[in-house]
Amino acid sequence: MLKRVDVVLVALSSPIQIGMYEDQKLIHTIKSEEKSSEVLPKIYKEILEQYEVKNLFYANGPGSFMAIKVAYIFLKSLSVLKKIPLFATDAFYFNKNQPIKAIGKLFFVKLPTEIKTQKLEIVPDMEFKLHDVLDYKEFSTIATPLYGIGAVG
Repeated sequence: MLKRVDVVLVALSSPIQIGMYEDQKLIHTIKSEEKSSEVLPKIYKEILEQYEVKNLFYANGPGSFMAIKVAYIFLKSLSVLKKIPLFATDAFYFNKNQPIKAIGKLFFVKLPTEIKTQKLEIVPDMEFKLHDVLDYKEFSTIATPLYGIGAVG
């Protein structure tokens, strides 16, 4: 009998991180430096062979719009084809609410009511990290990418 797990994808920057959670606890992590468009089908094929996937989760932005689009299209397709629920949260959940690089000296920042861009002179240290325990309350069934963020310019 296969273990029933939730699978979390953070594909906003390199490396891509995928975590398998059993009873909301992280039990296995996969990291890849490859392009998400090339590696996600291979990784998820292996995951689906080794586990029974209950739910799919991902970070829907902000970050690399191309990476977010690839992740969303891939996971939404998998969700529909395999009838696995898809959930999303913003990227700040995975980086302790640190500013996220946009372009040049512009960074995405999370304010109490919105996500917007701000110019920062000092580049903060930031990395995305999977949580040891998955908090379902932080995720939404509205899983579309965060395109409503102000234009970067």
